Amino acid sequence: MRKAPLWQFSATEIATATHAGALTATEATEAAIARMEAINPSLNAVVDSLADTARAEATALDAMEGPKGPLHGVPVTIKINVDQKGSATSNGVLALKDMIAPDDAPVVRNLKAAGAIVIGRSNTPEFSFRADTDNPLFGRTHNPWGKHVSAGGSSGGAGSAVMAGIGALAHGNDIGGSLRFPASANGAVTVKPGLGRVPAYNPSQKAERGLLAQSMSVQGLLARNAADLALSMPALIAPDPRDPFHVPMPWHGAPLQGPIRVAVSYDDFGFGLHPEVATALDKAASALSDAGYIVEAVEPPMARETGEVGYRALLGEVQEMLGPDIKAHGSADLNTIFDEYYLQFPPYEGKDLLVQMAQRTHYARAWSLFLEDYPLVLTPFLLKPFFAPARDEEGAEGVLDVLGAAHWSFIMNFLGLPAGNLPTHIAQSAGGAQPIGVQIAGRRWREDLIVDAMQAIEKTIPPVCETLWKNLA
Repeated sequence: MRKAPLWQFSATEIATATHAGALTATEATEAAIARMEAINPSLNAVVDSLADTARAEATALDAMEGPKGPLHGVPVTIKINVDQKGSATSNGVLALKDMIAPDDAPVVRNLKAAGAIVIGRSNTPEFSFRADTDNPLFGRTHNPWGKHVSAGGSSGGAGSAVMAGIGALAHGNDIGGSLRFPASANGAVTVKPGLGRVPAYNPSQKAERGLLAQSMSVQGLLARNAADLALSMPALIAPDPRDPFHVPMPWHGAPLQGPIRVAVSYDDFGFGLHPEVATALDKAASALSDAGYIVEAVEPPMARETGEVGYRALLGEVQEMLGPDIKAHGSADLNTIFDEYYLQFPPYEGKDLLVQMAQRTHYARAWSLFLEDYPLVLTPFLLKPFFAPARDEEGAEGVLDVLGAAHWSFIMNFLGLPAGNLPTHIAQSAGGAQPIGVQIAGRRWREDLIVDAMQAIEKTIPPVCETLWKNLA
C-alpha cells in the first residue's frame, strides 16, 4: 500500500487492499469516520452520521472468510433523498424530517451487497431542486476548495464529502444535473447513467413520480477518479424487481472497431464561453487525441433547442405534480427561486406539455443517429467557472447564471443519455482556486465508453484531489 493517510485512499486502492488481506474493513471505516469527524464540522457535507452502524458492519465484514463483493470495506455516503432503512428520507425539507425509511432503496442495497459500508448521509437542497446546497433543516454545505464557490447541487453534500476524504465514494442522483453540478463544483468525477441503467425506488414514497421525472432522474456515484467508477458502477446496475423498467444489461458493451471518434463542441448558445472553460475543453480534447481518439469539431443536432424544451417540459410537470408541496412545505427562499425558474423557463402546460413530451423522441432519434458516427461527445458543462454560494437567490440574474445557460446538462437528462463529468483544469480567481469540469456524453447503454475516455484523460491530466488536499487541514 502507498504511504498516505487511509482516508486519501481511492475506492480501488481500498478494495485491492481488503481483498488481499492487507487492510481490514474496520481500518478503512475508522479512517473515514475519523476524517468525517475532523473535517465535516467546517463543511456540513454529512448531516447524519452512521458511525456506530458502520463500525458494526465493518466488524461483520472482517469476520467473513472472503470478500463480500468488489467494494469490500469501501466507505461510502448516501444522499438524504434516498431511502436507507431506519434513517429519515428528509430531502432537506422540515416537514419530512421524521419520515423514516422502512427499507433500503435499490442503490443502497446494491452498494451494501457489493461490500460497501455506509458511514453517513449527505446533504441536499430542499426537494433536491437547486444547483446549490442549502436548506432550513440542516443548513449550507460548503465546498472544500473554499467558501468562494458553491458546493453545487443537488448532490452537493456528496460532492463535498468525497473530495474532502469523507468516504471514497458518494451516492448522488441527477434529474437536471445533480451529479454533474457537484462534480464540476468540487472537482469530483462522475458518470450520470442513462435511462433504465440503475434501478430506482423509494419504499417510503406515497405516490409514483411523474413520467418525465421517471425518465430523467437517475442514481449514480461521485468519485475522485474514473477508475473508481469503473470499479463501482457494475455493482450499482445490479437488477432489482422493484424497478420494473430497469434494463439488466452488462456494464461492458461490445468493443468498437477502430479508433473512437469524439465530437467536440464549443457551442455557447449565444451566452459566451469563458476562457477558463475553453481551456478545460482544449486540455480534454488534447488528452483524448494523445490517447488515440479521433477528436473532431462537430456540432450535435438541435442542442440548445433540446436543452430548453427538456427543462421547460420538466418544470411543467414539476409545477403540476410537485408545485403544491413546494408551496406548502418549501421555504420562502425556495419558492422565490422557483418563481424565477418559471419566469426564465416558462413551463409547458396542458396540451403543449404533452406535445413536447412526445417531441422528446424526435430529439432522441436525431442524437441517436449522430452518435452512430460519433460515439462520444465532448462539451462544456457550464459555460463559465462555477458560481458563488446562494447565487440563485440573487433574482433573475442569479438564476440565469446558475441554470439559465446549463443546456448541456439538461439535454442529457431529457434524452436519457449517459454523461460523464471530470475536471481538466484549475482556474485561479480572486477568491481562490477552483476546478473546471467538462462533460463527455455517449451512446445509450455505453457508460463504459465514457468512463474509459475519462480514464484516458486522467493519464495526461491527473485528478485534482491531491491539489485540493494540499490546501486542506
